[in-house]
Amino acid sequence: MDLIIVESPSKAKTIAKYLKGKYRVDASAGHVRDLPEKTLGVDIANNYEPKYVITEGKKEIIKRLLEEAKKADKVYLATDPDREGEAISWHLQTVLKLDENAENRIEFNEISQKAVEKAISSPRKVNVDLVDAQQARRVLDRLVGYKLSPLLNRRIHSGLSAGRVQSVALRLIVDKERVITAFVPREYWDLVVTLRDKEGRYASFPASLTKKKGKKCEPASKAEMDEVLAALKGGEYVVSGVKKAVSKSHAPAPFTTSTLQQDASNKFNLSSPEVMQIAQHLYEGIDTPEEGHIAFITYIRTDSTRISEDARRAALSYIEGKYGKEYVPAKPNIYAVGKSAQDAHEAIRPNDITRTPESVKKLLDKKHWNVYKLIYDRFVASQMAEAKYNTMQITIENGDYTFKAAGKTLLFAGFTAAYSLPKKEGDEDEEKLLPALSEGVTLNCLKEEPKQKFTKPPLRYTDASLVKEMEQNGIGRPSTYASIIAVLTKRKYVKKEGKYMVPQPIAFEITDLLMNYFKDIMDVGFTANMERKLDEIEEGNKDWHRILSDFYPPFADKLAKAQEEGTEQTDIPCEKCGTPMLRKGGRYGKYLVCPKEGCGFKKNETEVEVSDTDCPKCGAKMVVKNGKFGKFLACPNYPACKTTLPVPEKNIPTETGICPECGKIVLPRKSKKGKLFYGCSGYPECKFMSWDLPTGEKCPKCGEYLIKTPRGVVKCSSRDCGYKAPKQKGEANED
Repeated sequence: MDLIIVESPSKAKTIAKYLKGKYRVDASAGHVRDLPEKTLGVDIANNYEPKYVITEGKKEIIKRLLEEAKKADKVYLATDPDREGEAISWHLQTVLKLDENAENRIEFNEISQKAVEKAISSPRKVNVDLVDAQQARRVLDRLVGYKLSPLLNRRIHSGLSAGRVQSVALRLIVDKERVITAFVPREYWDLVVTLRDKEGRYASFPASLTKKKGKKCEPASKAEMDEVLAALKGGEYVVSGVKKAVSKSHAPAPFTTSTLQQDASNKFNLSSPEVMQIAQHLYEGIDTPEEGHIAFITYIRTDSTRISEDARRAALSYIEGKYGKEYVPAKPNIYAVGKSAQDAHEAIRPNDITRTPESVKKLLDKKHWNVYKLIYDRFVASQMAEAKYNTMQITIENGDYTFKAAGKTLLFAGFTAAYSLPKKEGDEDEEKLLPALSEGVTLNCLKEEPKQKFTKPPLRYTDASLVKEMEQNGIGRPSTYASIIAVLTKRKYVKKEGKYMVPQPIAFEITDLLMNYFKDIMDVGFTANMERKLDEIEEGNKDWHRILSDFYPPFADKLAKAQEEGTEQTDIPCEKCGTPMLRKGGRYGKYLVCPKEGCGFKKNETEVEVSDTDCPKCGAKMVVKNGKFGKFLACPNYPACKTTLPVPEKNIPTETGICPECGKIVLPRKSKKGKLFYGCSGYPECKFMSWDLPTGEKCPKCGEYLIKTPRGVVKCSSRDCGYKAPKQKGEANED
């Protein structure tokens, strides 16, 4: 039996269902090889060659796949149809020792029986250009992140990270916040008048002040507004122009990764990572109670609006059957592909047009159904005829002042019968019927409504608007938008206030430091240009090693300068040898170090918060430090004493004990239900825990460890023993 390997167990389950036992289908669970976690993993001296290692936890999976591959007549690599998927196939090919020239790579844009069987019938070789593009991106990101993150940790504080694309996205957020902070509101006034023909034949309607003597009119104060009102009282409102037309609204394109994230975020208040997670489920397949495992949509990482002819024909047939022939456009709707788009895949659409949202409502939870319905409706709408409106614009003059009223009424629903475009500011005011007036008609003014207003600063980014900005500027790719937003939030560089991203103080520090030394990397244009170079590698037009060799040496020079300028000469003498010391930025703040060879004296210069906790090893008062995972206690006698402890929680005793199993410190903890217990600091290697504090001493009666109860009684931990230590003077009874 032939073997098909995909990267996702859920995807494997869906494909296995469609192939009905004709093939063995298994999953690699993502990458089987990657760069090492704790070392750079890039041989800079050897043409930037990556040093791949087996991904943690994948040895058993590789062993299983090797055994299955040996039994199989043929092995097909069916990972996702993009750079990342191609790289996973290449790594699998290497690890499983498959023939690198074999035509064993298959890909499909949708997980359906027809698509999978068609892919199996036309396998190809692994595309080395695609793999090289992925390798270039991976190595670039590793070099930037691995080199810049330690710089941030030294110059600012520990636990920070930087990234080639992540840091540029953070800069966008910080720059927007600075514009908002510097914004000075400007006063202006609007005037809306309610008018009606003198005969009273038509309904009243509102009109807005737009011009004075042919130029834009926007009073800047109440005094200016009062002048306008006084001038209007002496004149008459006369219709000077009536313009009628039929306007058309073209159907929107089917979703790309970016537009799906934007629309779903706006309509359902979902974060970009949430949208992508839901879409991934819909693409790979979901267990349903009635129909088993079903895949609902096509591949979700795409920047193309193109669709297959089969999908188009199916959509047009569905539209004619449900809405009528007039809803089918005279010519098929074709959508322009953006300049930066790779156009490797179709747009996001439903796999099966007959699987309507109504028919699957019971199969999906609310979030998955909402996203599926959004994708379905948008795809159907994209293939429908234009919407048509009767529009009318009335121009009214009163002396030097011009007013305008606009209205529209729906003439033909077209695509709006299936999908509603998000409303733009002012749209709701235009969706109204105006009276059938003619030029020269004099109008009565029923009401004047002057309104004081102030200009507003730009809005902060939401998930949707940041994704849109990144796409427009060529920052990142469809597959990276959601992960970048997730990192910025997880690292707490930004905080969500409602749906808006608010950069935290640390975001400004990071951005300023990186802008000071790495303006090119932080430049939007530079980042977009690098994406274009990666595309050229994919197309076979550039060598990926050359791009890295062009990038890294200048980057390394800037890095060296940033590190050097992080060191400052002082007049402070070394307490050990008297040599003037250097000031450096460390993980936990600034410190002084002696530059004399062989001395090694180092002193923390930053003000230290001293705790009430004694070091259990040397007795010194421990100090509070900031680490990767928050605050912790550290011995001030480091490096002679390297003891660290967590910061004690409120209402938890600070007393520590000795683990009877491994000899390490036992710390007070709280369970999920808030109950106090004591656990070994060597966890997870040592899993010792006790409800009472172990003293570190043995029971003289049975040899078990002694414990100290909350009331201070020392006794044997064994219930069968019953030993209690003699009471000390002033000690309370256990009861």
